[in-house]
Parts: sequence; C-alpha cells; structure tokens
Amino acid sequence: MSTTETLIAIIVPIVVILALITLVTWFVVRRRRLRERFGPEYDRAVRSGDGRLSAERELHSREKRHQDLDIRELPPGARERYAEDWNRAQQEFVDHPDRSVTDADRLVTQLMRDRGYPTEGFEQRLKDLSVEHAHTLEQYRAAHDVGRRNENGEATTEELRGAMVHYRALFQELLGGTGGTGGTHRRGGSPHAA
Repeated sequence: MSTTETLIAIIVPIVVILALITLVTWFVVRRRRLRERFGPEYDRAVRSGDGRLSAERELHSREKRHQDLDIRELPPGARERYAEDWNRAQQEFVDHPDRSVTDADRLVTQLMRDRGYPTEGFEQRLKDLSVEHAHTLEQYRAAHDVGRRNENGEATTEELRGAMVHYRALFQELLGGTGGTGGTHRRGGSPHAA
C-alpha cells in the first residue's frame, strides 16, 4: 500500500465518522429545540403521529407556516377593550355561566384573529397556536371540549367554571398578560380569581 492509499484509508473513515457525528448532533439539537419550544405539544405530536421523525417534521412545518403568518401585537386601545370584554364575561358567569363560556370562546377566537392568526377550524387553530402558545394548548383543548358540551346543555357549572379558567390562560397569553386580566394564571378558584 502506498502512502497515498494509506492516507486515504485513514482519512475517509475519519471524514465519514465526523459527518455521522455532525448529523447525529444536528438531530439531537433539533429535537431538543423542538421539545423546548413545543413542550407538551411535542409529546402529543409524537404519540399521535407515525413516529418521532414524522412528528418532528409536522412541528417543523408548523413553524414554517407560523413564519408566514402576520402575527402582530394589539394596539393599547384594543388591548383595553378586550380586557374590558373579558371582565364582563367573567362577571356574567355568576348569573349565566353557559353564556359566559360561549363569550369566552368567542373572545379568544376574535383575539386570535385580531392578532393575525387564521381561525378556520379548531384543529388548525391548535397547530398555529402551538408554535408560541404550546403550554396553554391543553387548557384550550379542555375549555373547547366543555364549550362544545355546553352547546348541548351537557356541561356542569363546575366544568363551565374550569373552562373559564382554561380560556383565561390562553386569553392572557394572547393579550400579552396585561390589560387588567391579571398577569399570571392561577389554577382553580373562581373565574373571578385572576
């Protein structure tokens, strides 16, 4: 074996190993970034998809779609109006919990639309929200489920109260945590607790 052949026999495997290490590192970093960004939504996507790589491709496509959306902050006047509308919906809960939950769902959807999120179909809303609001998606799902049962007169007052708390979590995130709705989400308590 010549010196050139010996060098090639040594260098080629090293290059292949380095390429494999780089590829594995890229996958690990990408996975970690997706897990951090999507939180519990990452695990949900893995469980409901055709495997981890498929779920990661789906989450990556959500990020790409999200980049193309015109997501914007609300002007201060609109933020204040939304906060007032939310406070009215919460106050209405005492006398009309069913109507209050319907109003909360409507307010969240309007707020999404005004922020620039498309609002066609609940599943697509979840996907679009998951990029920046993954940590409140389970709450939104739970609230939406109660809201649907509320439409059929099947939700209890306690479930409606829980739905208000869940809607409020996403509402506050979308609003920016300001505007009189309270800056933090508290678990439990009445819908007036924030």
